[in-house]
Amino acid sequence: MPSRFFITGTDTGVGKTVVSALLCAALDAHYWKPIQTGTREGTDSKTVMHLAQLPRSRVVPEVYRFTPPVSPHLAAQRAGIRIELRKIRMPHIPAREALVAEGAGGVLVPINKSQFMTHLMRHLKLPVLLVSRTALGTINHTLLSLAALRAARLDVRGVVLVGPPNSENRKAIERYGDIPVVGNVPKLAKIDRNVLRAVFQRHFDRAVFQS
Repeated sequence: MPSRFFITGTDTGVGKTVVSALLCAALDAHYWKPIQTGTREGTDSKTVMHLAQLPRSRVVPEVYRFTPPVSPHLAAQRAGIRIELRKIRMPHIPAREALVAEGAGGVLVPINKSQFMTHLMRHLKLPVLLVSRTALGTINHTLLSLAALRAARLDVRGVVLVGPPNSENRKAIERYGDIPVVGNVPKLAKIDRNVLRAVFQRHFDRAVFQS
C-alpha cells in the first residue's frame, strides 16, 4: 500500500499546507483538500501546486469550496447548504500512488451541526499526522489534539513539528503524548520543491512514509 495520510493540525495557520506540500514533493503524492474555505484569499490546492511544483493532474478537486475565511460549518450555513460526509468519497487514483489529504483548521473544527473534522477523518479511514508548532504552548495544544484524535479512535501515526527546533518541547510531546515526532520543518527562508525534499531527507523519519 502506498503512503496515504490525512494531515490535521492543532489549529489554523499551524503549517498543515506546508507539510502537505513537503510530503507531496517527497512522496510524489496526489494532493486533496476535501473542504476548502476562504477561497477569496486563494486555495491550499494552488499553494501546494506552487510550492511542490505539482501538475494540476495530481491535485484532486475540492468537494466543498466556500468564499468566506470561516469555519466550514459556518461557511456552509451562509451558503445555504450542509456539508455531508456521504458526498466526500476517496478519489479514484491508481492504487500504487501516494495521497496527501489535508483537513480544514484544527482537529475539532465543526463541519455541520453535529459532526467535526474527526468525523471526516474516520469517514476517509486514512492514517493521521498531526501538525504542531514548536513554540511555547505547543505541549498543551498538541496533547489536547491527540486526546481528541484518540477519543475518535483514529490511527494517529505521529506528530510533525513546524518552527525552530525545540528539543524540550519535542521530548515532552513524545513522552506525555506517547507518540513519535516523525518530522520537523524548520524556519525556511525559501520554499520550493527542492527545499521541501531536502527538509524531508534531513528532518523526517523516512521509514514512517515507506510503502
